[in-house]
Amino acid sequence: MRRVPLLLALLLLVLAGCTAPERNEPHEAPDQTDPRPSAERWLPEPGVAWQWQLSGRLDPTVDVPVYDIDGFNHPKSAVDDLHRRGRKVICYLSTGAWEDFRPDAAKFPKALLGRGNGWEGERWLDIRRTDILEPLMAERIDMCRAKGFDAVEPDNMDAYANPTGFRITAADQLRYNRLIARLAHDRGMAVGLKNDLDQIPQLVGDFDFAVNEQCAEYDECEEMTPFIEAGKAVFHVEYELKTAEFCPRARSLKLSSMLKKYELGVWRQAC
Repeated sequence: MRRVPLLLALLLLVLAGCTAPERNEPHEAPDQTDPRPSAERWLPEPGVAWQWQLSGRLDPTVDVPVYDIDGFNHPKSAVDDLHRRGRKVICYLSTGAWEDFRPDAAKFPKALLGRGNGWEGERWLDIRRTDILEPLMAERIDMCRAKGFDAVEPDNMDAYANPTGFRITAADQLRYNRLIARLAHDRGMAVGLKNDLDQIPQLVGDFDFAVNEQCAEYDECEEMTPFIEAGKAVFHVEYELKTAEFCPRARSLKLSSMLKKYELGVWRQAC
């Protein structure tokens, strides 16, 4: 969209102030779900360094500009502290699987719970039931916003490619992933696409960055290039490879890559 010349913009502003009718209505607080334009959202660029810590006591001293931490497990004060240290902070949430250890677990009807997803206490959700899941996920993303997070990392976004116990199609997944992206954007937050490599061409325009696990191990990192070409960061981790085995290629692709252990604690080896 073209920019309005500065003098013309000032003239229009003055005229608008002169002609606008007077209002005697009381001042209202801004709508919490007022969307901010993308220019005001944080939009991470390719190659930016990051830390991903989902377990253990949070170490805020890693010298990187981006942190990705669990949204439920950390209070607003932890996010504020990271902001004071100059970090942007991503809120990790599971949006495609139910977790029995979350404080809102009882709000999910049993009919929506499918097979286990390989992690203790977690089961796939029937993402076709957006009538039920949309308000539940909106509450979670509201929590992220209230704590001051800059972005959301929604996990388990590829149910259609897994044995969930439900007949979830690729079209169902696209619809749900776009719903999650909209919920984050409506709250002025950036949002990342987690894995779901096959749908990147359809979803790169809906998401502000990507988060990927093990694309080097499975020879899939080139599939992340639509995000890089769009000027959007790809936050990438490997668990099984040595840094010498994946970092040179990751750097050439402009991925934000590092080696982590599966528990995603403090330890990291960056490329």
